[in-house]
Amino acid sequence: MKLETLAALNAERAARRPAIVVLDPANGEQRLVKASEIAGDPLRVELSTQLRMGTSGMIEAGGRKLFLNVHAPTARLVIVGAVHISQALAPLARSLGYDVTVVDPRTAFASPERFPDVPLVAEWPDVALPPLNVDHYTAFVAVTHDPKIDDPALLHALDRDCFYIGALGSRKTHARRSERLRAQGASDADIARIHAPIGLDIGAVSPSEIAVAIMAEITAQLRLPKVDVKVNAA
Repeated sequence: MKLETLAALNAERAARRPAIVVLDPANGEQRLVKASEIAGDPLRVELSTQLRMGTSGMIEAGGRKLFLNVHAPTARLVIVGAVHISQALAPLARSLGYDVTVVDPRTAFASPERFPDVPLVAEWPDVALPPLNVDHYTAFVAVTHDPKIDDPALLHALDRDCFYIGALGSRKTHARRSERLRAQGASDADIARIHAPIGLDIGAVSPSEIAVAIMAEITAQLRLPKVDVKVNAA
């Protein structure tokens, strides 16, 4: 790889912006395509598909075989609320390759005994979240059922353009939440980005089943171009 290409790639990686190196094995030619450039690239369909899947691979385009080397940031999951669902969700997300952080100011819940080997931040969202550098490659779930904790956390996630934002609670609970968020400046478009009730509708009952439903919805949001699914009613 040419030094200028490597330098540009490293800059994108340091900024947690995805990029793809397009290599022609026949002649060794290569070029870097940044995420912001994909829409205008002749290979935009193939590049978008490969980036969405998060894997490198060989494609055929215009009679040529090309190797697309995908460099995507490691996906993060920020869980606001050290509750029973979170105890099942954190290890499940880690098994899928996510960097997981649990945030909860209630130290009785956010304890190493309840969350072994999971980074914990026992602070209120306004203190805990800014240092985490939440970004577009972050999935964000709020599960405390406490507006004093969940609401400011959700506003932060909306502001940082997380690829997935979910909140626990029934439709009635979410309607009340939506009114509170609007009163704090959230738009209808912002509210529409919140998956609530959280998780795919698989009839989940136990914390572990709800965790599966949440991770399934997060995965669909990350991997599929568009998702039209029903969510849990509770």
